[in-house]
Amino acid sequence: MTTATFQAQRRAIGWWLLICAAMVFLMVVLGGATRLTESGLSMVHWKPLHILPPLTDLEWAEEFAAYQQFPEFQKKNTWMAVEDFKEIFWLEYSHRLWGRTIGFVFFAPFMVFLWRGWIDRPLAWKCTGLFALGGAQGLLGWYMVASGLVDRPDVSQYRLAAHLVTAFVCYGLITWVALDQFRLASGRDAAADKNAGLGGWSLSVNLFALLVVTSGAFVAGLDAGKGFNTFPLMDGQVIPDGLYAQSPWWLNWFENHMTVQFNHRVLAMVLVALIITLWFKARTLDLSTSARRAVSALKYMVFVQAGLGVLTLLYVVPIPLALAHQTGAQIVFTLAIVLTHHFWVPRTQVASAAPPLHMKPAE
Repeated sequence: MTTATFQAQRRAIGWWLLICAAMVFLMVVLGGATRLTESGLSMVHWKPLHILPPLTDLEWAEEFAAYQQFPEFQKKNTWMAVEDFKEIFWLEYSHRLWGRTIGFVFFAPFMVFLWRGWIDRPLAWKCTGLFALGGAQGLLGWYMVASGLVDRPDVSQYRLAAHLVTAFVCYGLITWVALDQFRLASGRDAAADKNAGLGGWSLSVNLFALLVVTSGAFVAGLDAGKGFNTFPLMDGQVIPDGLYAQSPWWLNWFENHMTVQFNHRVLAMVLVALIITLWFKARTLDLSTSARRAVSALKYMVFVQAGLGVLTLLYVVPIPLALAHQTGAQIVFTLAIVLTHHFWVPRTQVASAAPPLHMKPAE
C-alpha cells in the first residue's frame, strides 16, 4: 500500500466517524428539545424495529388511546385531543428515528470498510465497542422513559443523567477516534504539543466538563432551574440556608432542588477557572498553531456558555435559551476533546502493526 492510498483511507474513515459524531451531537440537541417541550413520554411503547409513524386516523386514535392509559395524560394533559397529542408525538418520534438512523450510518460503512480491508484489528475493536455503546444508549433511553410511565409523569433524574452522560461519552469517543484517523493521514508530529505539559490539564478540563454536564442533568431532571432565579446571589445569600435540609445528607446532591442548582453553579464556575488557568499556561508555551487556536476557542466558548447559563436562570428556563445552553455545553466539551487530543499523542504516528482484517477475497 502506498502512503497516498493509506492517507486517503484514513481520511475517508475519519470523515465517516465525524459525520457519525455530528449526528450524535444533533441527537443530543433533539433529546434536549424533547425534554424541554415535555414530549418524551408521548410514545409509551418501545418497538425498536418499528419505523413508520401512525399514517391513518385509526392508527393515530390507537396511539393516542395508548397514551391516555399513562400518568402524563391522566395527571397533566387531560385537556389534550388527538391533534394536540400529535404535536408532542412528532418530536419524540423524530428523536427515536434519528437514533436508528445513526445506527445504520455507523454500521453500514463500517462493514464496507471492514470488507475492503481498510480497518485494522485495533480500530475494528474500537468501532465495535462504539456500536455496542450506541445500542446500550438506546436501551438506556427507554429505561429512562419507562420511569415516567409508572406513578408520576416525570422521568427519573438519575436515569436522565445516565442517559445524557452516556450520550456525551459516546460522542466524545467517536470524535476522538475520528481525530486519530486524521492525525494518521497527515503524519503530523505532535511531539511539541505532547511535551508541553498540558496533557493533564486538558484531560482535567474534559472530565470536569463532563461532571458539570452531569450536575446539569440533575438540574434538568428536577426542574431545579425554575427556582432561585437570581445571580450571583441565591435566595439572597452567597451560601443559602437549606442546602442540606434532607436526610440522609448525601441525598441533597441528587434530590434537593436548592442543593442541585447550587452545585451546578459552583461546578460551572470552577470549570471556567480551570479553562482560564489552562489558557494562561498555554500562553507561555511554544504550541502548534492549531493547539493555540483550540485553547483560545475554548476560553471564549466557556464565557459564552456561562452567560447562557445565567440568562437561562434569570429568565426562568425559556426553551430557546435552555436549548442553547445545552448546546453550548456540547461545544465546550467538543473543544476540550480536540484540545486534549493535541496533548495526548499515540506512541507511534504510523499505522498499527496489526494486519488489516481482510474480508474481501484475495484477487
